[in-house]
Amino acid sequence: MTITKHLILLLLVIPLFSFAQNLEEKFDMLLQEKYKPENPGATVLISKQGKIIYHKAFGMANMELQVPMKPENIFEIGSITKQFTSVAILMLMEHGKLAIEDEITKFIPDYPTHGKKITIHHLLNHTSGIKSYTSMNLSEIAPKDMTPTELIDYFKNESMDFDPGTEWRYNNSGYIILGFIIEKVSGQAYEDFVEEHIFKKLQMNNSRYGHKGEIIKNRASGYQTRDGYVNANYLSMTLPYAAGALMSTVEDLHKWQNAINTNILVKAETIEKAFQNTKLNNGKPTYYGYGWSVNEVNGSPSIEHGGGIFGYTAYQLYIPEEDVHAAILTNCNCNSPTDITIRLAAIAIDKSYDNKEKIVLPKEALKKMVGVYEFEDSAVRIITLEDNQLYSQREGSSKFKIFPKNKNTFFFENSFSEIQFTANHKKVEATFKNRINQSKGVKTDKAIPSEKKAINVSEDILKQYVGVYEIKKGFDLSITLENGKLISQATGQPPFEIHAETETMFFVKEFPAALEFLIENKKATGVVLHQGGKKTPAKQKE
Repeated sequence: MTITKHLILLLLVIPLFSFAQNLEEKFDMLLQEKYKPENPGATVLISKQGKIIYHKAFGMANMELQVPMKPENIFEIGSITKQFTSVAILMLMEHGKLAIEDEITKFIPDYPTHGKKITIHHLLNHTSGIKSYTSMNLSEIAPKDMTPTELIDYFKNESMDFDPGTEWRYNNSGYIILGFIIEKVSGQAYEDFVEEHIFKKLQMNNSRYGHKGEIIKNRASGYQTRDGYVNANYLSMTLPYAAGALMSTVEDLHKWQNAINTNILVKAETIEKAFQNTKLNNGKPTYYGYGWSVNEVNGSPSIEHGGGIFGYTAYQLYIPEEDVHAAILTNCNCNSPTDITIRLAAIAIDKSYDNKEKIVLPKEALKKMVGVYEFEDSAVRIITLEDNQLYSQREGSSKFKIFPKNKNTFFFENSFSEIQFTANHKKVEATFKNRINQSKGVKTDKAIPSEKKAINVSEDILKQYVGVYEIKKGFDLSITLENGKLISQATGQPPFEIHAETETMFFVKEFPAALEFLIENKKATGVVLHQGGKKTPAKQKE
């Protein structure tokens, strides 16, 4: 080889090495900031063209024993399980054991469908209208071991949320039924089917059905927050079942993504069904396929999914046109990996979300945007101007600064969201965008509401409200007092602090809702929930 050829080769190698090194530094900086060494941690993997370009661990795998996280640690992956359930259904479809349009009564003849046609398709894409059991009193059954049939019996007699195909609502019950169908059609337990036909075939040697009692090498301990970190609440893994009971590592998820890309388990035309943007009966897109959501990363189409279960959160996404896969698994339900996974993937395809440049607009131009906007998704957003800074506030939520990137489009700091304003001689319109999802709104004549002010109320008064209030059978509102703060938590929902507007009226900052306590003889006998224009009374349980 001549000196010239050596020089050309060296010039090629140096920029490639520099680019890879630069990527690693950017990834490290984001992840070290989010997952601190002394806190619950995460494992991270990014691949390009099927090859791993980044694979690291951060934080603690076990806080009590001070065991640092390792890249090979195993986690519960929550709803990423749905991808495996979806592919299992598609595998059985290819073998002629079922059809996507089969009605569920073909497999569960006595299922009460209320005269509606509910198909496997509806279960796969969350449009069945069946009540999701995780929106019911999950804490009531969390420690119980239940068979798939017992779990289906738990929710099957609930009223339907909507007619099949008319709405999209994330639904864990649908995937419980899918697991039961897999068992009935294959003659194997769901756990055995996934183990034999997916994990073993793909050599996903560190993936399994989660069992709390089993000794699992490299299992990361799960945590949650409650006045600091605590061990995660116990959940029988018979309950998440085919909707969320699997465990894995980021490296095994990399094997999974490569197998999906190379059609090892099902044909290309079959897996495309999982990635389709399915539509409702009225033609509106759901942005969800079968076990994968459909989205975009700064303009590049993506397929992705997250997972959340007691003590663990997970996210992974794939960008087909760039052949980039990113996955993060964490051992706490306190530090969601969703946004950072998206940011890492954007950096990997050289479309970083941090490259937005702010411009300066005159005050008169900003004033035109100020007002109350009503959107087609029923959201109300309030745009205000303070000290030449524009703010956006969804009704009942917090204020966020928005910055102009051009004269019509404003972006939210540390967010993927944008608002685009369009003005004509008749009205001002706005389009709120959060990645692929967008909603159109119009400026109304309504006055900007005055901001609710919280007042201080003594703990003696707050103690009167502590208790459990029954909104309806199986759905309660729990009020607790923690460090001088009143906390409200509805069955199956996260807790929220409630703030005193008066001694008996309290409001939630995160969304538009208020609680009015009813007092007799210095004791709360009930509460009235004010939300969505409705007043819902609830009596205190004895």
